[in-house]
Amino acid sequence: MATAAVAGALGLLWDWLWNERFWLPQNVSWADLERPGMGSFPRARHVLSAFPLAAGIFSVRLLFERFIAKPCAIHLGIQESVPHQAPPNAILEKVYTSITKCPDGKRLEGLSKQLDWDVRKIQGWFRHRRNQDKPPILTKFCESMWRFTFYLCIFCYGIRFLWSSPWFWDTRQCWHNYPYQPLTSGLYYYYIMELAFYWSLMFSQFIDIKRKDFLIMFVHHLATIGLITFSYINNMVRVGTLVMCLHDSSDFLLEAAKLANYAKYQKLCDTLFVVFSVIFVITRLGFYPFWVLNTTLFESWEIIGPYSSWWLFNSLLLVLQVLHIVWSYLIAQIACKALVRGKVSKDDRSDVESSSEEEDVPTGNRKCPYDGSSSNGANQVNGHMRNNCWAEE
Repeated sequence: MATAAVAGALGLLWDWLWNERFWLPQNVSWADLERPGMGSFPRARHVLSAFPLAAGIFSVRLLFERFIAKPCAIHLGIQESVPHQAPPNAILEKVYTSITKCPDGKRLEGLSKQLDWDVRKIQGWFRHRRNQDKPPILTKFCESMWRFTFYLCIFCYGIRFLWSSPWFWDTRQCWHNYPYQPLTSGLYYYYIMELAFYWSLMFSQFIDIKRKDFLIMFVHHLATIGLITFSYINNMVRVGTLVMCLHDSSDFLLEAAKLANYAKYQKLCDTLFVVFSVIFVITRLGFYPFWVLNTTLFESWEIIGPYSSWWLFNSLLLVLQVLHIVWSYLIAQIACKALVRGKVSKDDRSDVESSSEEEDVPTGNRKCPYDGSSSNGANQVNGHMRNNCWAEE
């Protein structure tokens, strides 16, 4: 009896999860997509192949970073550096880990009296301790070079594939005869490769350099994986390829700017960042709403009409557009300062990416990079400053 009850409950859950009235337009069933002679269509089980592929991508990444990226970094003069170690001190370590990484003048005076140390010596201890937590430039260079290589390759593949696809030139083709649109091998490989890459990023986040936006990026990767998987299952893959290619168009430029930054090619770095900013704004505020959202909201409504998963899919795309607006505004702030001042301004997350040791400047005369404040407000954007202080996406 118990086994039958569990089986019945699982059956109800399965039927609810794959309810045809949610996933498919009216008068279309899963059985219709299984009929012989209809061609090959996306299946939910196909996305499972992304997991072994993600493991393979991660393995390739490890080999790439060791045998290609690291030699390139060394050739450019980027060496593994060991920061000066702060001498062990239980009191200062407790303050550093539990209270603040950059104590103010009042706290410094109190510590000075408690330890019978000079204030400047305590400042030096905190400076060295902060530098211990900074990730090596060599490691960051290898990570960025891997992402640059993948983003560039997948973007080139996407452009090459879409160039010969009719829906690239006429977005109404995304919906003609939907959902009876056969899945080609090129489209399948494009989708599964993107999905596998984001799964590999999800896994690697736990062993990569820890950054202050870890949780934000974790949620970002989850949302990306969800959108790719969702659009694949209900066969919205044609418009999905447009979305993926559009987003890939600027990612490799950002990674290229980071590589130039780590290699200390500052002018090239600033130029690439400004180019990235322009491409980002054009694609996310121009092509995305007037090309992608136009077809998912209006052309699809006219051709196939709305249904349950249609509403959810477009809601997610609209949320993405809101994020585009916020990110574009913050990136534009940094890019404008790059044009006006000849360099990109520091943001409040630059401490995570700083590569050079801080100078012994009195606390009152400089802003601590760990204080969480910023004058430009760009605390959610990829940015950098003159001293190789980059924030991650």
